[in-house]
Parts: sequence; structure tokens; C-alpha cells
Amino acid sequence: MHCFYCLLLLIIFNGAFSTTIPIAGFFNADKTEQEKVFKLAVENVNNVNQDKLFPEDSLVLDPKVEHVLSFDSYNTSRRVCDLASEGIGAIFGLHSPEAVGITESLCDAMDIPLIKTFWDVSAMPMKSAINLYPDPKILSKALVDVIKDMDWTSYAILYDSDFGLLRLQELLKSHKRAYTTEGHVPFTVWQLEPEGDVRPLLKQIQKTSETRIVLDCATERIIEVLKQAKQVKMLGDYHSYVLTSLDAHTLDYSELQLDTTNITTLRLVNPQRHYVQSTVQDWVFFHKTLLEDKVPVTADTLKTDSALTYDAVKVYSEAVQKIRRDSQEEVEVTPLLCSQPTKWLNGSLIIDEIKKLEIEGMSGSIKFDESGQRIFFTIDITELTKNGFRKIGNWDPERGISYTRTRSQMRKEMYQSISNKTFFVVSRVGEPYLKEVDSNLEGNARYAGYSMDLIDEIAKDLKFEYKFYLAPDKAYGSFNKDTKQWNGLIKELRERKADLAICDLTITYERRSAVDFTMPFMNLGISILFSKPTKQPPDLFSFLSPFSIDVWIYMATAYLGVSLLLYFLARCTPDEWDNPHPCNPDPTELECIFSLHNCLWFSIGSLMAQGCDLLPKALSTRVVAGMWWFFVLIMISSYTANLAAFLTMDRMDATIESVEDLANQNKIKYGVLKGGSSANFFRDSNVSLYQKIWSQMESARPSVFTKSNDEGVERVLRGKRAYAFFMESTTIEYQKEKHCSLMQVGGLLDSKGYGIAMPFNSPYRIAISGSVLKMQESGKLQQLKDKWWKNSEDGENKCPVEEDASSSELGIANVGGVFLVLLVGCIAAFFVAILEFLWNVRKVAVEEKISPGDAFFLELKFAIQCYGTTKPVRKPQEESVAEEDLVECPEIEGVEEEEEEDRGFFGDENMEEEYMRLNGFSNNIRAKSTQSYS
Repeated sequence: MHCFYCLLLLIIFNGAFSTTIPIAGFFNADKTEQEKVFKLAVENVNNVNQDKLFPEDSLVLDPKVEHVLSFDSYNTSRRVCDLASEGIGAIFGLHSPEAVGITESLCDAMDIPLIKTFWDVSAMPMKSAINLYPDPKILSKALVDVIKDMDWTSYAILYDSDFGLLRLQELLKSHKRAYTTEGHVPFTVWQLEPEGDVRPLLKQIQKTSETRIVLDCATERIIEVLKQAKQVKMLGDYHSYVLTSLDAHTLDYSELQLDTTNITTLRLVNPQRHYVQSTVQDWVFFHKTLLEDKVPVTADTLKTDSALTYDAVKVYSEAVQKIRRDSQEEVEVTPLLCSQPTKWLNGSLIIDEIKKLEIEGMSGSIKFDESGQRIFFTIDITELTKNGFRKIGNWDPERGISYTRTRSQMRKEMYQSISNKTFFVVSRVGEPYLKEVDSNLEGNARYAGYSMDLIDEIAKDLKFEYKFYLAPDKAYGSFNKDTKQWNGLIKELRERKADLAICDLTITYERRSAVDFTMPFMNLGISILFSKPTKQPPDLFSFLSPFSIDVWIYMATAYLGVSLLLYFLARCTPDEWDNPHPCNPDPTELECIFSLHNCLWFSIGSLMAQGCDLLPKALSTRVVAGMWWFFVLIMISSYTANLAAFLTMDRMDATIESVEDLANQNKIKYGVLKGGSSANFFRDSNVSLYQKIWSQMESARPSVFTKSNDEGVERVLRGKRAYAFFMESTTIEYQKEKHCSLMQVGGLLDSKGYGIAMPFNSPYRIAISGSVLKMQESGKLQQLKDKWWKNSEDGENKCPVEEDASSSELGIANVGGVFLVLLVGCIAAFFVAILEFLWNVRKVAVEEKISPGDAFFLELKFAIQCYGTTKPVRKPQEESVAEEDLVECPEIEGVEEEEEEDRGFFGDENMEEEYMRLNGFSNNIRAKSTQSYS
């Protein structure tokens, strides 16, 4: 009973001391949701205040709703003045700049708080105005940070109104360079038509191959723009959109089926927050209780204007309550006249108090600066998924971006998206990268090569499917400056017909500006493909090569000249004439050993470095011999040195050793693949040598450019060392293994790499690059290269390893001429011996007066004996030696004794006696013959 009276007293007391403040809400006829939220917010605030236990804290807001036209500033100003004359505590809900301008001036003159909830373009805000919408500059900074964090180096901006362009001005100012590192313009700006078809504009953007779009348009127009973008194929896997509207998350995207398109939005209101959901539930309860109707809003569809309208009422209520508690006085409204401007004293207090507030609302944390602009808020970064928008991070002015998902989660999501996709891979035929194994097969089984193995390993790693096909024009991809179009593989990627392009496609600056590349899977450079020098057939008389024919003739002349000179000088000088019989002190004649044939023998013995048993004695002959020996020393040394070089090294055709040698000659033509990266290298090079090469290739007739690398290789093979071809070093390695007659000349002219190309801004580049890097670290890339370059099907090298010419053995073909000379000499000596033998047979037959046949038989019978070192002197029987002709000489006696000891020449006494009888040998030996033997 006592409790009932207490409660009754509290109610009476509360009603007696409660403060009622009228507030006005100005809304357009189409702003029904904001109007209802405004009423619900006031009702919610009043109910919360009436639940206070202390009556002095009770506050009742009396809402007055006014419907005005956005462009009707006159009627708006009249309604403001009418309300001010009745007494008004604050004005809410105005959105149009036309209406706000006059209203803000009136409120500023009378110190009536004007609570705004929209983006205001006014440069000089009034002191009576409070804006709960985030500061445009700070909000633009959030957009700039998000785009930078996503690594958008280039993008297209689509806007539908001039106000949108103003909202994006901070984004436009964020670029300090006119071009990106890839050579792109950082952004392009396109204005959407106010109404109607935007597909022509989207097609123009599509021609630029830009896949990143910043869309700034009215919320209700977003779905229609995206529908038309899908019709022109601008909502694919490689397209990304950032929607600047803070209400983009409230739309239904299910009809667009954007499972693979990356759509990012920024939102101020997080529908998953407990405060938002509980507040919306209160609205539903009050709306159903008071109006007996369902509230037209949910937490997921709550628009930013509605949330800010609720927060505006709450902020105002909190400020009034704070003033009442601090001053212990009631806040009363005062009727004011626009014709006689007077200020509401409590109005400035409320405005100052609002600027000091830091509270949590449906739009998050709220904080204002001195000018009444909201300077603190939290922006949620969301991505569209199959189940709706998902928050991936948030941004605030103090901490910037902070993500709610880890890198491992992002990587896992990326790999999941790849595993559910079938990639279309474009390539071109060119061994060993790709070749057609069977034209009757279909699909991937039709091709084989390094490219197939590489993409197959990546597909196994990332668990995706792929389909191979060839580029229609069979070109790598070059840009035509006249048509402004790409061809080949690059064209397929830019038109989104292919997801990947893999072959010997070089990463160049020009191509990098059109497509994306993974990290290089093979490093290389430009080099020269040329034919190996052809070996000269071995020369049988190669030992003559160290000297020229002239030198050999001069040497033969010198040999004859020196021999004749020595013969002449020996006959002239008395020192070369000796006693032929040393035992005779008084000789009747002198003898010179340097006869003509002895001089020739002396010279040839010296020339052959073998010496001779004849030595000169006179000074003149010794001078000639010394000069001849000096000449022979120099000539033999030179011959030996040159002979070693000639016999151990193959004589080859003249060749080129470097690109300088190639450029400085006119005999060998050289070319390059037309339109390829190697041709672009020479065309765009600033090096004078390469400019000279490019100029000579352009002016050559017939053309030295080829349509394919295979054609260039064929021209080198057929050219017989009259054509050289500039090609990537890796392809040269393969051609060297395939054609053993080819070689690489010089080093690398540049350094570059082959990469897997994909459409620009591809979301799969990081994953595929990571797979390539793993293959490189594990050695798998080298294994694939060895499989298709060095090894044949049986595992053996396709070309045998050539021996070093400096260490190769000499064959019979190199030194066969020496053997031939020896053989000829031996044969010649044999025939000379036969002639000498026959001459001796004739002599014996004449002297012994026997038939030539008997003499031949006896001489031959003696010659074929293989033993004995002496031969008896044959003497006719009728000849005798006079005793006076014999000269006593100890040496002769010794000779006689030796002859007696060696009497048994034949080893058979009977044969010896028969030989003596037939030949009439005398037992007495003439002194002359004996002397000659000694």
C-alpha cells in the first residue's frame, strides 16, 4: 500500500517537473523512412527519460514534422520563422543545399540548433549548425587508404553528379605522379548520364582494359548500373568495384549473381552491432504498439540517414540533459521573430554542449570539433559474398585500417576460389615449349611440351582444372601503334578470352603495361645463333703446313746454295786438302773430303739436326757451316712450334666471336623475329652498336626478319654460315641440342625472363607466382628444363660432347704424310740398292770374266746370308802384287792377322775354297787393297 502511494507521488512529481521542448523535423515527401525514424527516435528518447527515478532529469521532446520541397527555400524559410515564433528547440532533417542555406542563416541569427545528417558542401559552416555526417575530408581519406591498401595502382572513377566529384577530390589529389610504375595513367574519370543507358560509357572503359572501378552514384542507382555492367561483361572474375555509398550494403545483389566479382563497400552503420539490433527491435515494438503496423526497417536494411537521424535526436537529448544537470535549471524555449532577430540564450549552450559530447550511437562513436563537424567515426570495410556482405576490417581517423581477418584466412579464401575455377590457358606452338603430338586428339591430350608440364605442376599444386588452346594468329603479342590494338596472346588476355598465357613469352615493359605477369620461371637473354665452323678435310701432307710454299722453295735454294758454296770454298782453301795415306810421309797427291756429294750430305745432315762425320777445318768453311747451323736452328725451332699448332688444332673457317664482330662485317647477314621482344630490344635501344644492327636489319634486302623462331633456325641451317639469328638464349640451348651443327656466339646482350601472363589486375597472380617460386626452390623447374632441353627419350644427351681441340689426339690423317714420305724414301732406297747391286754384278762379271748370271748368283747368294761383317776382296788369278808395291806398316800386318783370323767368312771351308777357286782369289793381298780396308 505504501509502495503504491510512493509510485503515485513519483508520477505526479515527475509530471510536475518534466521539461517539454518542441523540435521540428523537415522532410521531403519521399523521405518516409527518415520521418518515421525521427518519430521513433523521439518516442524512444521520451520513454527512456520518463523511466528515470529522478523527476528533474525528465525530458520530453515534442516532435513537429514539416513536409517541404527540397528546392523550395522560400517556403522552408517561412516555416522556420513560423516555428521560431511559436518557440522551437532545434531543427532536424533538412537535406537539400537550397533549403539548408537559408535555414542555417536563420538559425545562426537566432541561435537555434540546426542538426544536419548529410554531406554538406558549404565551406564555412555556421556556429549554430551541427553535422553528424562524417567530415567529407576525413571520409575521403578513408576511401584513399582503402584503395591504397588494395594496391590499386590504376582505376576508373564513375560518378553521377558534381557533388560526387567533390566527394572524391581527396582521392584525386592523392596521386603525385602522372603515370604509375607500369606506365599506366593512375585513374580516369567518367561521368554517368543522369538517367538511361550507361552501357556505351562502360564499353569505352572496357576498351582501356581497366578492371578496377570506383563507383560513386546514388544508392538506388547502383543495382541498375551493375546490371548494365554485367551485360557488357564487366562483372567477371577480374573486375573489382568499390562502392562509395554508405548505404550500398543495404541493397539486394542476389539477382546479379556476383559470385566471382569483388565488390567492396564502406558503411557507417554496422548491422551486427548489439546496440543497432536492440534499437531496431525497440523501434519495431514501439511502432507496432503505437501505430499497430510493422516498421519498414531492419538492422540489415537500415540506411545511414536513418541512423544519423536517430543519433541526432539522441545527441540533442544528451546535451539538454547535461545542461539541466549542470545548471540545475530548466531549459525553456523562447518565441523568436525572424523580422526582429533575437537570440535564444539556451541555444548557444546546447550547441556548445553538443560539441563536447563523446557518445556511442547507431553510427558508432561520435565526436565533434569546434566547428560542429563530426571528426571521429568508424567505417566498416565489407566484401560481398554468397551470404551477403561480410566485414573484413574497419577504419577510423586515429588508427587507420585494421583488418578483422588474418593473412592466412585471406590466403585460404584465395586458394578456395582458385580450386573451384577452370582456367583457360592460351599458348602457341614452338618447341620445346609446346608441340602438337596428335591432331586427332582433343583437349589437353593433343599437346605436349615444357609449357604443358609447367601448368600441369601448378594446377596440381593449386588444385584447379585447365583447358589448353592456341592463339588464333599464333603471335606472342605486340602493340600496333596505328590500330592501337594488341595481337597474339596479349589480345586473348585483354579480351578476357583466356585466364593464363604460357609459352616463351618475355616479360617486357610494353607487355607489362597491358597484362600482369607472374615472377619469371626462366631467366635468359638475347644471344646469336650461328652455324658451327665446318672442319677442313685432313691434309695428307699437313706436316708441310708450318711453312708456306715460298719458304720451302727458299729453303731448298738455300740448301743447294750453301752446299755449292761449301764445295767451292773447300776446293779453294788449302786447309781442307789432306794426305790420303797417313803412313806415307811424302805423298804424291792430296785428297779433299768435301766432294760435291759430301757437301750435300753435310748440309742435309745439319738441316735434319742429325750432324755428320765430316767437319770443316778451314776458317772460311767453318764460317759458312756456322751460319748454316744458325739458320737451321731458327728454321727447325719455327717449324717445330708451328707444326705442333697445326697438327693439334683443326683448321676451321673464319668465324665471328661476338656481336661486335657481326656488326662490323658485311658477309654474314643477321636477322630477328619480327614483332618479338628481341626486335623491340634493338628497335628501342639507345646503344649505338644496337642501333647500327637494327638499321642494317631494316635496310637488308631480302628481308632478314622471320615470322617464327623455327624459320630463323631453318635459315641458319641452310645459310652455310652466311646468316645469323638473334634469339633468346634458352631457345638457342634447345636448338643446339636438336641440331648439333648449331652454336651460340658471344654472351647475352640483355637480361630478362619468361613469365606466365594473365589479365591485368588478376586476383590469381599472387597464388600462381607463389607456386612458381615453390617449384624454383624445390628444383622442379630445372628438372623440367633438363627433360625438354638436354635429354632425349632414352635419357641420353641428344648431341655428343665435343672434345677440346687443344687436347684431342692426332690421327693418322694428320700425320699420314710423314709415313708416306718415309715409305717413299724406303722404296727409293730399295730401288737404288738394286741398281747398285746390279752395277756391282756387272763389274764383277767383267773383272772376273764370268757370266753375269754366275756373278749375279754368287753376289745374291752372299747378300742373303744374315751373318758376317767382313767380305773378302775379290782378285783376278793372273794379277799379282809386286813386292816393291808393298809398304811395311804395322797396321797392315795387324790387318793381315785379323784377316787370317777371319778367314772362315762363310763358316764352311769347302764353300770358301770353291768361292776362291771360281773367282781366282789370290792369297797375296795388294797393299793398295789392304790400305783401303784399313
